[in-house]
Amino acid sequence: MTLDTVSPDPAFFGARTDLPLAEAGIVLFGAPHGSPYPEFSNAALAGTADTLRRALHHDAGWAHHWDFDLGRPLDDDGTLAFLDAGNLKTDPLDGPGNREKIRAATGAIVAAGAVPVMIGGDDSVPIPFIEALAPLGPLTIVQVDAHIDWRDERRGERFGFSSTMRRASEMTHVEHIIQVGIRGLGSAMQEEVQIAETWGAEIVTAREVHRHGIDAILDHVPAGTNCLITLDCDAMDPSIMKAVVAPTPGGLTYTQVIDLIHGVAHKAKLRAFDLIEFIPERDSDGLSALTAARVLVNAVGAVAATGR
Repeated sequence: MTLDTVSPDPAFFGARTDLPLAEAGIVLFGAPHGSPYPEFSNAALAGTADTLRRALHHDAGWAHHWDFDLGRPLDDDGTLAFLDAGNLKTDPLDGPGNREKIRAATGAIVAAGAVPVMIGGDDSVPIPFIEALAPLGPLTIVQVDAHIDWRDERRGERFGFSSTMRRASEMTHVEHIIQVGIRGLGSAMQEEVQIAETWGAEIVTAREVHRHGIDAILDHVPAGTNCLITLDCDAMDPSIMKAVVAPTPGGLTYTQVIDLIHGVAHKAKLRAFDLIEFIPERDSDGLSALTAARVLVNAVGAVAATGR
């Protein structure tokens, strides 16, 4: 079985493009577009996945080198079953069609027994991604974001980027939601914060992480649970990640983010990962792309190291 995608050029760091889906353990794919809002274009995200692939292009042959973030090489002997499946053929204006493409691709990867790693796309693309993880059973979501995304609708759209965790909370397989890095206005009214807390969401602000460290998050993650990490690039501080829609001071550092990824992978079962809302045109010097790409390497490495 193959996915209906456009082949990547180049492939992401350490990945193969010729690996059959049935033989893959980790499958990366791009989902450029989700559900647009009226009068709000998400076309600027069309090149996100390819930009992050190119950010590590010069290092592409070094996956066997020692990686100090991972504490090991990503692929020291060339046997890592890591497939870059390319980009889904999404349309900036076709929300329902985009959601179906993301559900179908994610579902096929899960059915093959592999771990899906998705590069978005705006913060609406995780909605169908999370839906398609239902066969895994009860799921814990660790959302790393500046915003809680609990709006029921915005501009008449219930599946847009302000409603991601609200829609996730309605899915029967989602048992826990832990929201990390929240700060500033947080894209929420008081009522929406109350709805999230009443549902049972654990909100860990960026200030709490800075004060108490990553343990402030990991304490909320049930041991052994199936876990998705969904990472909005605006969770990171603008000093290292300026290529986002709404830069907000006080964000997480690169080290905090990768420590979180590895901490979750060792305490729980990291069964899926997505990285979203990177805006290529706002990255004038390429440093934000490098940062985001290295976060992805750490996610892949964390899955590989724990054998899931």
